Amino acid sequence: MAQETMAREGGPGDPADAGAAVTGAPPPSRVRRLPWPRMLLAAAGGVLLYLAFPPIDWWPLAPAGIALLTLSLRGLRPRRAAWIGMLGGLVFFFPMFPWTRPIGEDAWVFLSVFESLYFLLQGIAVALVTRLRCWPPYVAAVWVLQELVRGNWPYDGFPWARVAFSQTESPYTPFAALGGAPLVTFATALSGALLAWAAVRLAPAVTGALRGARGAEAAGDAAGAGNGAPEATAEPARRAAGTPYRWAALAVLGAVVVPALAVAVPRPGAPGRERTVNIGVIQGNVPGHGMYFLGDEPAIVLRNHANKTHEMAAAVRAGRLPRPDLVIWPENSTDIDPYKDRGAYEIIDAAVRDIGVPVMVGAVVHLDDGVHRQTRSIVWNPGTGPGPVYNKKKLVPFGEFVPMRALLEKIFERISLVGRESLAGTTSGAIRQGPVLIGAVNCYEVAFDDAVRDTVRDGGTPLAVQTNNATYSFTSLPPQQTAMSKLRAVEHNRAIVTAATTGISALVDPDGTVRWQTRERVPDMRVDSIPVRTETTIATRVGAVPEWVLTLIGVGAIVFAALRSRRETAAGGAA
Repeated sequence: MAQETMAREGGPGDPADAGAAVTGAPPPSRVRRLPWPRMLLAAAGGVLLYLAFPPIDWWPLAPAGIALLTLSLRGLRPRRAAWIGMLGGLVFFFPMFPWTRPIGEDAWVFLSVFESLYFLLQGIAVALVTRLRCWPPYVAAVWVLQELVRGNWPYDGFPWARVAFSQTESPYTPFAALGGAPLVTFATALSGALLAWAAVRLAPAVTGALRGARGAEAAGDAAGAGNGAPEATAEPARRAAGTPYRWAALAVLGAVVVPALAVAVPRPGAPGRERTVNIGVIQGNVPGHGMYFLGDEPAIVLRNHANKTHEMAAAVRAGRLPRPDLVIWPENSTDIDPYKDRGAYEIIDAAVRDIGVPVMVGAVVHLDDGVHRQTRSIVWNPGTGPGPVYNKKKLVPFGEFVPMRALLEKIFERISLVGRESLAGTTSGAIRQGPVLIGAVNCYEVAFDDAVRDTVRDGGTPLAVQTNNATYSFTSLPPQQTAMSKLRAVEHNRAIVTAATTGISALVDPDGTVRWQTRERVPDMRVDSIPVRTETTIATRVGAVPEWVLTLIGVGAIVFAALRSRRETAAGGAA
């Protein structure tokens, strides 16, 4: 009986594995040929999932891709599930991360392969939980688990390319206001798993129907020659044959209902008389490209942003732009430490005095220990100079700090381009800038749930995302980062102002709508009225609770499925 159960669920009791259980050798089919149908399903799933992300942004393909990835794994033993999962990851991550190629082709290959290792582990987990009854929610929970681990380990993780970031303009988006990015991932993956479940239920029925049609034709021929078959058996057979179709239809309906439920998510509305603040955005551009975006001369990047601010001040005086209450410069908008260099200090101070309002300046400052630096947001006030600061908490591995530096410097010369090791900040980004308690978020941090959430909880509104994408101009990184800002806006009911050195700078309303955005590699500026929301969403209040609940469901399903598989295998061996 155990053997029959495992075969039905696609486990080690499959006929293909029966010979191996007796002889101890792998089945001949596994030696002679690769599982091409599984491999094609995994590869197709990876491609569809990639196409759901910016810049392609075909969001409906995410559930479809997850469905194919699930089908490629269901019924496999752990070893085969591991490398099929890895294949799906490679096909997904390689086209996701070509923006790392300006750093080096080896960086692109390493990151894509390393991130695919999480899909390897996920493949084993999905193969296990799909042996359980009603497995679609468990598959979705495994996706949340995979993204939790990938986003936190190692070195604070790398939460790029989460399923939720493909759903920033989709029916799944409102789930962000209820459970953040993890719930959006769960809902999207649940739809995909339900589609896979429908295919599993439908495939045998379709195959059986085709075989039955051929058998009925043969029986009809025989009946024509004899007395025929009793009609009494035909109707029950037809009813039994229709059951899989009904289950499949219900699963497909469920896949559609899941995003439809998002309309019921409670979201704070705009108050009757909403407070607003005029915010100016400066995109100054840079002289160089790739790893050498700063160019050959010092202070060019700083002068670009200062000059654009003088231009904004002139436009305000001429009445071409409204007067801002504050201005946001990008991350690394000064390429020289203004605390150490008097010339840089005076360039910034002159621009700030000209515009006459506080300016948030992005700088890399050198600490007095002579060894470390910090990526810092500085509120520069007219007349008094530098004031409140926020030091970036989430640092980019191999960009702002280098793990195992002594070893890697001997292998890769370009490690020296990182310069001083960065130290992470310890406080949230909620800092006073003029009339508001602005929420500073530095570049890479927008991908991290806790970094943004902590800033909002400490009163930051609106959010200012300072970013420097100069190394990655005209790649998929800027639109992917913009998508993250759109999801964060919905998640926390906050307007988001993004200032980028080379683009994409943008203004995002609390509903995730992009009001304005720049082209890349051109200087630009904007002053606009931005809502100052203070009402919080459920997601902001409950924090990581939904993620941990879903993760525990996924872990529990994996453990239960693994233990049951072991018991049934042992029982089958004893029989």
